[in-house]
Amino acid sequence: MAVIPHFVLNDSAKTRIPSVGLGCWMGQPGGDGAVYRMCMEALKCGYRHLDTVGANEEYVGRAMRDSGVPREDIFLTTKLGSPRYLSLSKLFPDNSDAYVDLYLMHWPLAVIDGKTLQPEESPTFVDTWKAMEKLVKAGKVKNIGVSNFSVTLLRDLLNHCEIVPAVNQVEMHPCLPQKDLKDFCDLHKIHLTAYSPLGRGLTFMENDTVKNLADKLGTTPAQVVLSWGVLRGTSVIPKSERPERILANITLIALSTEDMAVLDGLHEAPGMHRSLLVYHGSTGVVLGWTYEQFGWSMKPGGIVN
Repeated sequence: MAVIPHFVLNDSAKTRIPSVGLGCWMGQPGGDGAVYRMCMEALKCGYRHLDTVGANEEYVGRAMRDSGVPREDIFLTTKLGSPRYLSLSKLFPDNSDAYVDLYLMHWPLAVIDGKTLQPEESPTFVDTWKAMEKLVKAGKVKNIGVSNFSVTLLRDLLNHCEIVPAVNQVEMHPCLPQKDLKDFCDLHKIHLTAYSPLGRGLTFMENDTVKNLADKLGTTPAQVVLSWGVLRGTSVIPKSERPERILANITLIALSTEDMAVLDGLHEAPGMHRSLLVYHGSTGVVLGWTYEQFGWSMKPGGIVN
């Protein structure tokens, strides 16, 4: 069983978050049993960090119960979407062990009756955060955090919050290293988690620089990229349904200073500094907010340079 490092969060209990987790959203609820099987395989391989969303909570919760792994050994992250509520009954239908280790505001925007609210419309993300703080005080949630928040939005939130976010989960990989955001989060002791750490569409499996480094080290391109993420102090949540990849993804490797420098510089090549997510279009609008409203320094298409 793989042994992986942990990072310590900023709460008073000094909660430890495993550096590698399993991303459990497969694009549809359940995935015809795929989510359950994937979680069972991951827990067997040594994963102790599961990251899900509301639509898949039922299947993740069932795998947690059936795995035989004690609840206290699993770090469970789920997310607050729109409409904004937390339902523990899907994860824990018998109400035992009914708590979440980390509860994230999935996006800073809210959608009500099919309408995306603009930043100044209530409930704002500050309003939502104040409601999430109450969940911590009620003992339903151990830590709260955010997802897809920029430095601009974090500054605004920090001016109003009682509890500093424990985590900010964002797209992050060698094409989008998020250095300014990482520096800001490090300063405020907000841990960064990388979703889509292996890219989507354009992935690092086909990148010559990464492939050459993997060949030199006798490992896989995915292991190279994930190890880079962990070595720079961020947790990563890759996803895969294939047992051999699930095991490989949690098997971290040693990277030298020179190896890290190669990966750190990957985004500097022309056209490489960019988001790899498919929701970027030519309009500079995502989910009803402009890049400026998100605080993203990007051109349409998710291109940084």
